[in-house]
Amino acid sequence: MELETARTLASTEGRAMLAALPPYSAATADHMNSRLRAHGMAPDLAAAALTQLALRAEAADRLGPVADLLLLTRTGLEQATRTVVAAHHAHRFRRAEVDLVADLGCGLGLDSLAIAGLGTRVLAVERDPVTATFARANLEPFDGAEVREGDALEIDLPDVGADALWADPARRDAAGRRLADPESWGPPLSAVVARARSVRAAGIKVAPGIDLDHVPDDAHAQWVSVDREVVEAALWFGDAAPEGPGRSALVLTDEQPHLLAPEQGGPRPPSAPHEEAPVAPLGAYLHEPDGAVIRAGLVAELGRRLGAGVVSERIAYLTSDEPAGSPFARSYRVLEQVDAGAKGLARALAAREIGDLTIKQRGSGVKVEDVRRRLRLTGPNRATLVLTRAQGRHVALLVEPV
Repeated sequence: MELETARTLASTEGRAMLAALPPYSAATADHMNSRLRAHGMAPDLAAAALTQLALRAEAADRLGPVADLLLLTRTGLEQATRTVVAAHHAHRFRRAEVDLVADLGCGLGLDSLAIAGLGTRVLAVERDPVTATFARANLEPFDGAEVREGDALEIDLPDVGADALWADPARRDAAGRRLADPESWGPPLSAVVARARSVRAAGIKVAPGIDLDHVPDDAHAQWVSVDREVVEAALWFGDAAPEGPGRSALVLTDEQPHLLAPEQGGPRPPSAPHEEAPVAPLGAYLHEPDGAVIRAGLVAELGRRLGAGVVSERIAYLTSDEPAGSPFARSYRVLEQVDAGAKGLARALAAREIGDLTIKQRGSGVKVEDVRRRLRLTGPNRATLVLTRAQGRHVALLVEPV
């Protein structure tokens, strides 16, 4: 998008024009484009307006109703923090009682929006002119928020009076591919960590799949899931991490927060080896830990709280004779153990007239779609099948959600 077009959309008149347009529909997009141009709108502006409507519709699940008030870009939306998670970031800075948060590489300014919304001043820095223009419009309602165009690493934090830092390094290349190496992020993780240590409270958003070798030992690493989907990990430093170095899982279900952290042994470096849970005989229930719990290496901690063990070494299914009743795991009642071989499994499901089958696998070494293709399911009944290992042995379990 051209900068001049972005500035037009970000103007008071541009935002009023967007607010007056009907909700986006792919079926009527071409017709709406033609109508806008027939009313004298420049082709590039008409296309940009429709893009905004489409992005807002796409962002609704992640950002909620506020999406209809924002200016968005495709790249910015892909990296945007969910509104409910951004609120938790903002609360960390509010509890740390910081004066000014420097949001380095702010993107569309959505984390800054949450921080400013809690009354903390924020300086949002963005290098891309179009994105900075949209961030400035998004943050316009807050007197305590300023957007500055520039390089995140060139901002002199003491000079601007920042005593806290939030950073969300770009984790994709120019072609949109994910970058696994944190040193290839923009800015590199090591450079952002160095800046984080120079202020008294800091947070850095990182990829959920980050290798623990890249996590500094003075950080608190927290993995976050929203409604059973792992959406991010973040590293917290200083006063923004009152729990001290270590790992935790934040599970948000129906926007309610649930925190899982080790209760024994005190703070440990986040790079410390995961505690291994004891293996237990297959019980009446199977428990599937939330992805954030697994990423944080807290399956053993969860098992201790549930009185459960893992079904086999290095398999993240817990088992016990009682349902979990926990936000950190989904429980299944074990109905039957069936033949795990392909032919035996097909016979067992055919005998039960299973036509609608949910397949879960962990540690079985098979591809779910290959299994489904071989089964040729027909019948009126539904079932859930778990392919895994129990005490080192391959098993197939028919289960039902609790």
